[in-house]
Amino acid sequence: MRLLPILTALVVAAVLYGVVIERDRLLEFARQAAPAAPGAEQAETAGAVNTEEAETEVDVPANEAPDGAIKVMARTSQAQEIDAQVLVRGETEAARMVEVMAETTGRVVSEPLRKGAFVEDGEILCRLDPGTREVSLAEAEAALADARARVPEAESRIPEAEARVAEAEAALNEANINANAANRLSESGFASETRVASTTAGVRSAEAAVSSARAGLEAARSGLESSKASIESAEAAVARAEDELEKTTIKAPFAGLLESDTAELGALMQSGGMGGAPCATILQLDPIKLVGFVPETEVGRIEVGARAGARLTEGGDIEGRVTFVSRSADPLTRTFRVEVTAPNEGLGISAGQTAEIVIEAEGELAHLLPQSAMTLNDDGQIGVRTVSEEDTALFMSVEILRDTARGIYVGGLPETVDVILLGQEYVTDGVAVAPSYEEIIQ
Repeated sequence: MRLLPILTALVVAAVLYGVVIERDRLLEFARQAAPAAPGAEQAETAGAVNTEEAETEVDVPANEAPDGAIKVMARTSQAQEIDAQVLVRGETEAARMVEVMAETTGRVVSEPLRKGAFVEDGEILCRLDPGTREVSLAEAEAALADARARVPEAESRIPEAEARVAEAEAALNEANINANAANRLSESGFASETRVASTTAGVRSAEAAVSSARAGLEAARSGLESSKASIESAEAAVARAEDELEKTTIKAPFAGLLESDTAELGALMQSGGMGGAPCATILQLDPIKLVGFVPETEVGRIEVGARAGARLTEGGDIEGRVTFVSRSADPLTRTFRVEVTAPNEGLGISAGQTAEIVIEAEGELAHLLPQSAMTLNDDGQIGVRTVSEEDTALFMSVEILRDTARGIYVGGLPETVDVILLGQEYVTDGVAVAPSYEEIIQ
């Protein structure tokens, strides 16, 4: 029972040995046993010739020239000037955002406006209870009227005081004349000493009258100045009362959207917001700001006024101009803040949306190459392999400037360069190449 399987296994092993190990001998035995067909000898001779040719071709690889150089496909690339761009990832920001606070204390007596509503510049947001402010204003206005009424009386006293000064000065002149006459007569013996003393006393009295009149004139002038000062003080009191009354009406500082409800009816508002909530928060979204942070290697290429565009993550494109470039780097990221201002008619763009910002920079020379031409060197730098003047491969690092449907624009290469487009992965620096400058269909 066990003999048959063993014999079968031995036969199968023998057949496999003959087919696998002794295959050449079996084929030779089959050719010798089969009758020779006409023309077989010629075919065998031709096969031998083809075998020799194949062996010859194996000696020279298909991508290697007879002189040992590696065959590659290359293109002579000429640099062209393109408008360079700086790509920044940022977000949108409101042009202005303000929490409108009360400047005086009072309770809200107006109905609130709901968030999302659009308000115009100067529109009333909150109205506070005026209290006694109107009475204070009326009192200040009355004091101003009284001060103004006193001015004519003070002005009329000045001419009267000036007349008294003139009268006193005339009396002084007369007293001086009498005193001189008495002194001369006394020297000639025609006047007594009593008369001389009397005229001298008259001079002193006239001088005192002049001083008194002049003091009255100064007092009249001081009274006029005091009246004018009273007017200015009353006007200041009126201005304060009017300002205090005006502060009870809180208005929108600019046109925009309410980001929050205005203060509720009956809410207490206090000066500076201490102890009370703000009246409202307003956003100005037209124009909108696009804010991004540029590395220090790129910030020097951006100028204020340069054109810029942005594509929002949610969809849509906008255009604007650079309005601000920071000259102080962020201490943590070492990047510089750049702001672009763009119109936002219809307020379709909200603050906080992510955007890819492209800023126009000064033009530079670049080569348009297919993406397949890019390769990496041993250090991991991206670049292309070129054909040197000695027809050897040479790696050159590049800077990718722009990606387009036609290819990529790269910088960092000479103005004219022979770039290897096919076969660059099979050569290294210094390897001889046999470039073929044929147009390659991508």
